[in-house]
Amino acid sequence: MTNKLRVKKGDKVAVLTGRDKGKSGEVLRVMPTERRVLVAGVNMVKRHTRPSQTEAGGIIEKEASIHVSNIAVMDPKENKATRVGYRTMDDGRKVRFAKRSGEILDQ
Repeated sequence: MTNKLRVKKGDKVAVLTGRDKGKSGEVLRVMPTERRVLVAGVNMVKRHTRPSQTEAGGIIEKEASIHVSNIAVMDPKENKATRVGYRTMDDGRKVRFAKRSGEILDQ
């Protein structure tokens, strides 16, 4: 199985399934080998941590990773979930585009 994902850091994505269904956020980190992504404000978990020299201990709430099959990239034009396609530009660049509106996702 290939580790190529159609999602990049900084993309705005929507959650399709799970307890956070309907929420959206920005991709903070992509883990292609595990096929998972970290989305801001989605799949929040509580971690009980010990105090260290730099941080105070206590219960910290942070994002946990979510499987890439449970998210969809948001269309920049319509702000709805869309699939991602690839297109080669006239200057030879390969860019991602939203299949819903045809809008280019890469700058």
